[in-house]
Amino acid sequence: MYDEIIKHKNHLQDQLWVQDLAGYSRGRRFLIHTLRLLYVVVRELSVGQLTLRAMSLVYTTLISLVPLLAVSFSVLKAFKVQDRVEPFLFEFLTPLGEKGEEIGTTIISFIDNMNVGVLGAVGLSVLFYTVISLIQKIEQTFNYIWHIGDVRSFVRRIADYLSVLMIGPVLVVSALAVTASMVSSTFVQYLIAIDPFGALFYYAGLTVPYLLIITAFTFMYMFIPNTSVKVGPALTGATVAGILWKTAGMLFASFTAGSTKYDAIYSGFAILIMFMIWLYLSWLIFLLGSQIAFFRQYPEYVRPSRGAIKLSSQQKEKLALMAMYWIGKHHYQGHTPLTLAELSAHLGVPAIILAEVLDVLQKNNFIVEVVDPAESYLPAKDLDAILLRELLAVIRSAGDDSIVFGVGAHSQAQTDDVLSRLERACSAELGDLTVRQWIQ
Repeated sequence: MYDEIIKHKNHLQDQLWVQDLAGYSRGRRFLIHTLRLLYVVVRELSVGQLTLRAMSLVYTTLISLVPLLAVSFSVLKAFKVQDRVEPFLFEFLTPLGEKGEEIGTTIISFIDNMNVGVLGAVGLSVLFYTVISLIQKIEQTFNYIWHIGDVRSFVRRIADYLSVLMIGPVLVVSALAVTASMVSSTFVQYLIAIDPFGALFYYAGLTVPYLLIITAFTFMYMFIPNTSVKVGPALTGATVAGILWKTAGMLFASFTAGSTKYDAIYSGFAILIMFMIWLYLSWLIFLLGSQIAFFRQYPEYVRPSRGAIKLSSQQKEKLALMAMYWIGKHHYQGHTPLTLAELSAHLGVPAIILAEVLDVLQKNNFIVEVVDPAESYLPAKDLDAILLRELLAVIRSAGDDSIVFGVGAHSQAQTDDVLSRLERACSAELGDLTVRQWIQ
């Protein structure tokens, strides 16, 4: 039985990865690319990291949910529109049926009874820390999915997180208010009364919830990772996640409707258990969409074997030259220094791979990282003082101290002779060419 499974798995890999797609039609190429994407996504799920991180987010959400909603309600109370957030909460809890209404009512009562003035400075700080810890946990999970080693600075975290907490709810409620006012206008009501437009309006009402979820997911997929995410991949992942989330909600609602036996087994804990299961499914689908967005933006990771991509020596040299060229060019032309995310998007290279090369350049005093503006890179010295042959020599020798070769003296001398000849040829070809001359 095991041999049969391995045989079918190898046959599937041969069909998906070994074939040359150049002679195939556009439809068949699209089908194979979709199957490859599905294959790597299922593989990521089977590894278990996404499920573990979804479970971790469930725990953090349970702790942070009431403080998060309390902060959002406090902001919206200033605009006297706090009542408009309650439908969002009940919409999220709809798959739980009557239990969802009970949980939602309980959460709202907790928020209404929360008196921020009684908390004091320490209590208020703990309240904000609990909320920020949830967003931080989400960012760490997204950074894992997007293979990002660096995190936002403390100042950027506070600024970005507070902007989400303060501005996000206001924008969402404002968008809903504008939509509601447009629907209730006399002209729209007149169009609805006409037969074709009435039917179109009905079907549009069915699709609007999906569009809202997809739009929200797209925004979060682009904003949360500490890298530049393109609109196309984010929209693809959000579309899949949004449809899955709405479909899972309908299926879960039918499941909870027939789960009366769980009340007899778990008694009062049945509500909490159902709520935690729905939270887990929601987070897993949300993270799955981000994983799809990552694979769409970096198709080089859509491959049969899992693991980090290893660059060859030639690729490292090329990447170092490209990075140095654009960092030097932006400085030479007086533009704003490039960040890691901007360099990653510009060169089309995952940030975690580019960061390794930039780290070598930084340790050898070719570039320097500055905090303002926004953790960007500048040349560490004058462009006329940076020789290309020295830069290549540093990249080629990076990591030399990690391995010690124990070969004979005779073969070592022959090897050193070949390497010295290559080095002399490279130095003779490049001469004293500087980065400034290269850019000009």
